[in-house]
Amino acid sequence: MEPSRWLPRCSEVDSRLTDVLCRELDLGPGVANLLASRGVNDLDQAQQFLSAGLKRLPDPFLLKGMEPAVARLQQALQAGELIEVHGDYDVDGISATALLISVLRQLGGRAEYHIPLRMEDGYGLSAPALEAAARSGASLVISVDCGVTALAEAAMTRRLGLDLIITDHHQPKSSLPDCLAIINPHQPGCEFPDRSLSGVGVAFFLAAGLRKRLRESGYFSARPEPDLRQVLDLVALGTVADLVPLEGVNRILVRSGLERLQTTGRAGLEALKQVADVKQVSSGSVGFRLAPRLNAAGRLEDARVAVELLLTEDSGFARQTAAELDHYNRQRQTLEKQIYAEAVAAVEGFGPLDDRYSLVLADEAWHQGVIGIVASRLVERFHRPVAMIAAAAGTGKGSARSIRGFHLFQGLQQCSDSLIAFGGHEYAAGLTLELARLPEFAAGFEAAARAQLEPSALIRTRYFDQELLFEDLSDDFGCELERLSPFGSGNPEPVFLATELSAQQIQIVGQGHLRFQCRQGGYSFPAIAFGMAARRELFERPFDLLFNLAFNEWRGRNSLQLRVRDVRPAVAGRT
Repeated sequence: MEPSRWLPRCSEVDSRLTDVLCRELDLGPGVANLLASRGVNDLDQAQQFLSAGLKRLPDPFLLKGMEPAVARLQQALQAGELIEVHGDYDVDGISATALLISVLRQLGGRAEYHIPLRMEDGYGLSAPALEAAARSGASLVISVDCGVTALAEAAMTRRLGLDLIITDHHQPKSSLPDCLAIINPHQPGCEFPDRSLSGVGVAFFLAAGLRKRLRESGYFSARPEPDLRQVLDLVALGTVADLVPLEGVNRILVRSGLERLQTTGRAGLEALKQVADVKQVSSGSVGFRLAPRLNAAGRLEDARVAVELLLTEDSGFARQTAAELDHYNRQRQTLEKQIYAEAVAAVEGFGPLDDRYSLVLADEAWHQGVIGIVASRLVERFHRPVAMIAAAAGTGKGSARSIRGFHLFQGLQQCSDSLIAFGGHEYAAGLTLELARLPEFAAGFEAAARAQLEPSALIRTRYFDQELLFEDLSDDFGCELERLSPFGSGNPEPVFLATELSAQQIQIVGQGHLRFQCRQGGYSFPAIAFGMAARRELFERPFDLLFNLAFNEWRGRNSLQLRVRDVRPAVAGRT
């Protein structure tokens, strides 16, 4: 791991505001300071942040394209038309597909779905899938988590006599598909107040808009009205997994969705929680335990397995399918470990990286379904934008990941002449190119990175929220921190700095982790340092730590534990 610099996440906050938050919201000064440092400017904003109630969700009809989309869906429901939902093979697309299928069927609709095979079909709307939908008798296709760049496929739907509604959250290009409706908060002219929705978030608002219009039309006088709170577990899954910012609307959806996921009556999710050993649901358990298992199906086999898991009401089928996904996930972990080692060796073969602003790697042996995860790990290790490409038959399909300061989608736009196709977000994207143009793309990607990044941006920076003394840590403080959750992108879990520490009873546990007692003065707390066994020597003399606080359950007892984020040798007087 490259060395990193440690910096405070924000400058000083207004002490008068923290005093108000302490007094009016019954917060301790530490948590009030954290709240004020997260863009909260007054008491009303603080109350909104802490409550994050569903009543604060915006009107779905603020999303451009909602009105024609809902009108067409009403027509399809009333006429008994077959509706085809076209999803994607990642967790966001899987959960969005399951959500719409579930809601449409509850509304009495005839709804089926298609999920592309990653290795055969690739990402997005596909011509064969649209042709199959037309042959099956479908008259309306709804895309979820894809479609905003599918100009040719949209034109095909018209030739096939299909109406197409696109719901997506990826960045649109200069030209939009010609179709019945596009619902995407990033499209020009959209007045929705929050552009950072996930794909499943957009699907949820489509369901909400449809229910609202059906209610107004008297549709539910003869049938029960669906309770959309019951699908918020799916919204939480896809939103957390897709790493969109957990701010504003996403925070509201995920907070309620995680509560729903904790006690979900969905047979598939209960089975998945069991095989993943998830007892307490959080953003972390979704992102690191549930989502990887759902993703594994689409990475290695067929993501329809994951959709069926989310839709089933059969507990026996759910247990069998969850075990199957767990097996795929173990296979994925083995592949990932192998490819990561090969990629690191390739990077180290470049020599010193001082003059490299990006990394582009390609290999014919790499599995297309795993390279995105490996790219993320390479970004973490080398702190540069990374594009990893799986090569086959003269074509390369790649996954790219980025760092703060380099907008990946914009960077790929700058070298698009060397690409067949691309799409994505600020921090994650996919691409396809002819292998003969790989050197041209690598040069263009490097030039784009140099244009956006200052040399200082290539130095890994660890941000912390506060410096703490162990004498100020308590179970009450740890419980109060939970009021700021859910944590994730856009609302990071608080990171604390403590200096002049020592470690006792150091043990190597699991797969290269360290467990020890961390002491400062007369105070001591248990600590866990995941993946840091190779850095043990740093803990054998005075050190400084960056850490999160969490409760660890052991033999029926919860205790406050430090989760180490980074360590450095202590230097007296340094902060």
